[in-house]
Amino acid sequence: MTKVRIAAMADLHTQEENVGAFRQVFEEVSGKADILLICGDLTNEGLVSEAKVLAEELSFCKIPMVGVLGNHDHENNQHEEIKKILSAEHLFLLGNHPYIYKGIGFAGVKGFCGGFDNHQTDPFGERVLKQFVYEAVNESIKLEESLIRLETDKKVVLLHYSPIRQTVVGESLEIYPMLGSSRLIEPIENFGVTAVFHGHAHHGSPKGKTARGVPVYNVSFPLLSRISPHQPYMILEI
Repeated sequence: MTKVRIAAMADLHTQEENVGAFRQVFEEVSGKADILLICGDLTNEGLVSEAKVLAEELSFCKIPMVGVLGNHDHENNQHEEIKKILSAEHLFLLGNHPYIYKGIGFAGVKGFCGGFDNHQTDPFGERVLKQFVYEAVNESIKLEESLIRLETDKKVVLLHYSPIRQTVVGESLEIYPMLGSSRLIEPIENFGVTAVFHGHAHHGSPKGKTARGVPVYNVSFPLLSRISPHQPYMILEI
């Protein structure tokens, strides 16, 4: 099978004053990769006006684009309109339906909080705490349902929140539970996923792996901008 060059980034946090800020990056990516993944926090305050700015920037990307929303995109309850605006600019937003490109299947959800490994929040006690935990469980179920639809040998998962502890190392320990949830690992490992990309942890680490060896990449734009200022995105060949 022909190798596919995947470019990935997250946490653009587009604001109204960002007109022109990402054009060069999208033009560069178009020449270096076959497909672009954007892993959430596409906007800064979850505003339609910010999505319109990003849509204009995305017009400079000439390769297929796939993404998921992040927590910032939900801030003002305008996420459904944001989806429509960005989808019109050919950004395929994952959720109920996966995406297939040159034999590689892409599935994704936003994910949620809750903690990692043996330090996950349990659904015990107050109703609001149970709702918090069930949100992470539901995101895991949605990811599983999307992966079930894929019959491709190669599968790539997009998330906003991290599924593992390793890629949030560098952040303050106190906020680890807010950066992701290990409840996302089960569908990733059960369906033989090839690679996972996420964002959200701006001060985390760029690479880790699940217990079964599935590579996980933190492609937060602020993180990669510090590590590699001239290439604030990751490119992986699959």
